[in-house]
Amino acid sequence: MASKSDAPLDDLMMAMDVVDTLRHEEGQVARELKSDERDAAMVERLRQVYASQGIDVPHHILKAGVEDLKRDRFVYAPPSAGFQRTLAMIYISRSTWSKWLAAAIGVIVVFVAAWYFIVKLPAQRAEADLQARLQALPATYTELVGRVDTLTDNAEIEAEAQRLADDGRLALTDGKNEAAFKAETDLRDLAAKLQEVFEVRIISREGIPTGVERIPEANPETQNYYIVVEVIDPDGNVLERDIVSEENSAAKRVDKWGQRVSQTIYDAVRRDKMEDGIVQKGVLGQKRRGDLEINWRSGVQDGAITSW
Repeated sequence: MASKSDAPLDDLMMAMDVVDTLRHEEGQVARELKSDERDAAMVERLRQVYASQGIDVPHHILKAGVEDLKRDRFVYAPPSAGFQRTLAMIYISRSTWSKWLAAAIGVIVVFVAAWYFIVKLPAQRAEADLQARLQALPATYTELVGRVDTLTDNAEIEAEAQRLADDGRLALTDGKNEAAFKAETDLRDLAAKLQEVFEVRIISREGIPTGVERIPEANPETQNYYIVVEVIDPDGNVLERDIVSEENSAAKRVDKWGQRVSQTIYDAVRRDKMEDGIVQKGVLGQKRRGDLEINWRSGVQDGAITSW
């Protein structure tokens, strides 16, 4: 028995055309005839349609067309919805969604990389640096206390350095990192101050007054005397200092200020300068290595001003 796929191509095309014509005629025929008469009526109807077009269609083809119509041959029936159909649709449309998927993956990769290099990695490095500094602090305390001991023989200063180190170690034990780092900073500042060597010199050059007199607002009956000075290190460099003005209690970092002195020193400096325009005894104070404070000449008083 020959299969349907073995039918001649002309007969197959004709059968398809017959079925297509029947679909257009079926509704009218079905409405007009009973079911048992419909097949014969549809065959006859088709014969008339093709005859009107000058086409002679064999009876067996018309009959086969009616049978094919009943079996819905040549009618496309889409597959029912289901998992396999969904997979098939995804595969068919892959050229469309694959572009969007690739773009989305690219955006995600860029976002994750940016977050890692901008946020995560710096945070990890900062945490690693913090832990490294914390672990090194005990040794740093010991080293700084030793440095202070080599700079001074002053027992009070050495005891202060040891107290700062003990406070730092206690803060580390308690997990108080800020306090531990502050102890380190204070120790470094103490060692740096002990290391300093400079002279406080009287300024005697054009454009800058050597001495300044003030009558304080709080005590108009008194007159204060100031000598304008600057700090010079052993290499001749001018150093800046944090000076608190006694007129407004404001701290200011300056490279020169007015140091309060007795009237005796003030007058002596004035006479010295009036002789030849140069202050011969130009050093008002000295800071030696191992000391914390400036060793002032006799007659230098507490108090300073930062403007005049």
